[in-house]
Amino acid sequence: MRYRFLAVMAALTWMWAMPAAAQQLSLNALSNYLNQLTSAEASFTQINADGTISTGTLYMRRPGKVRFEYNPPEQALVMANNGAVVVFDRKLGGEPETYPLNRTPLGLILARNVDLGRANMVVAHGYDGTATTVTAQDPENPEYGSIQLKFTDNPVELRQWVITDDGGGQTTVVLGAWERKQLANRLFNIEQERTANR
Repeated sequence: MRYRFLAVMAALTWMWAMPAAAQQLSLNALSNYLNQLTSAEASFTQINADGTISTGTLYMRRPGKVRFEYNPPEQALVMANNGAVVVFDRKLGGEPETYPLNRTPLGLILARNVDLGRANMVVAHGYDGTATTVTAQDPENPEYGSIQLKFTDNPVELRQWVITDDGGGQTTVVLGAWERKQLANRLFNIEQERTANR
């Protein structure tokens, strides 16, 4: 496990060492980018709160739809649609866990209209020399946790997020290049997936 972790860290170090335009992106530019990211997929590496590492493919169709398909040996599937996040554990079987999407920080970037300039939504906005970072929360419900988004420039691209949940645990998702494409409805059909997992 230690070697896997070191390999991922080395890859991340290389990725952020790539040349980038030396400027901080505005909240308006980032909001426009997210609002135009309507249907796309990307590979991801997830670093969990307990230090374990998972990989897979993320499918996103805004507003409100996402699917995290994990690679073996993981047997998990996470989907969001119709205002709910559903977590399937194919290994354990049984009924999946369900949470309201609006109680998770991920709901902020899956919203129909992302407006990072909304009062009290962004609690930090900076530039580390290679990427612009934005930390956002639900201004009406900050206790739901926060999401830190990392964007590279030229072209603008979302490359990472860190979700801090309501208990203080952090999950980091590092994204590969986004492929913008039309995604099939079946990828986000929770009831179909629920039936298939029974």
